[in-house]
Amino acid sequence: MSTPVETAGRAPDRSHPAGTHPIVGRRMPVSLVGAGPGDPELLTVRALKRIEAADVVLADDLIDPRVLALVKGRLLRVGKRGGCISTDQHFIHALMIREACAGHRVVRLKGGDPFVFGRGGEEVDALHEAGLEVEVVSGLTSGIAGPAAVGIPVTDRRASPGVILVTGHPGEGRTEPDWAALARTGLTLVIYMGVARASDITSRLLAAGLRGDLPAAIVSAAHTTQQRHAVTTLAALPDCIARERLKSPALLVVGEVAAHAAMTQAWPGVMAG
Repeated sequence: MSTPVETAGRAPDRSHPAGTHPIVGRRMPVSLVGAGPGDPELLTVRALKRIEAADVVLADDLIDPRVLALVKGRLLRVGKRGGCISTDQHFIHALMIREACAGHRVVRLKGGDPFVFGRGGEEVDALHEAGLEVEVVSGLTSGIAGPAAVGIPVTDRRASPGVILVTGHPGEGRTEPDWAALARTGLTLVIYMGVARASDITSRLLAAGLRGDLPAAIVSAAHTTQQRHAVTTLAALPDCIARERLKSPALLVVGEVAAHAAMTQAWPGVMAG
């Protein structure tokens, strides 16, 4: 079944402020749905039901094509990727509100989990301000599922008492993570959006006292047909990324647990790196 696909790019209609949009039909709750890391078999049952029942799906740029193939309603691509031209966040808010106020079943489809580096909180606030109900359907975040795809347990009581999920790309005007403080915790670090800044991040972690021979791994495009990974050390991490030509979307894993990927083949059901 073919699905109409649109690329959202027009400026929103600002003649009606949030909360005063003309209602063509019944206001419908908006579902913020986590699509997981890629493989459609990792969708939750509820996520699949919401996707298939939606009249309109606003999909992020990194949603796997196999997941998008499940959409039966209108598919609007509202891509957001670091370093690329992205759909304005306020436009996405306005588009969700307009479609919901028109009586449509709206799904905002986001990679991983809507509340883990997905701007889900911002979107919930905007929808609530417009008087709309919101349902959040959690998904597997890549920070857990990505390392698992190559045999890395992000927590292991023999090596680390916990894990920290942190962004390597805080965004314009945002505070840089305190890498020195993170290094002192002794916890596994799973770094999202860190490939482009791997050299700077590595330097900061080494300056904070982490060992140069501490295991580190890069997992690129986990749970997709392009999945690849490499295992190295913290000191050699930037060179490894360049040598192996590993690209975003990718995760950096820093900590003793990263060595497990070197000892483990990909688990059943996922591709080898």
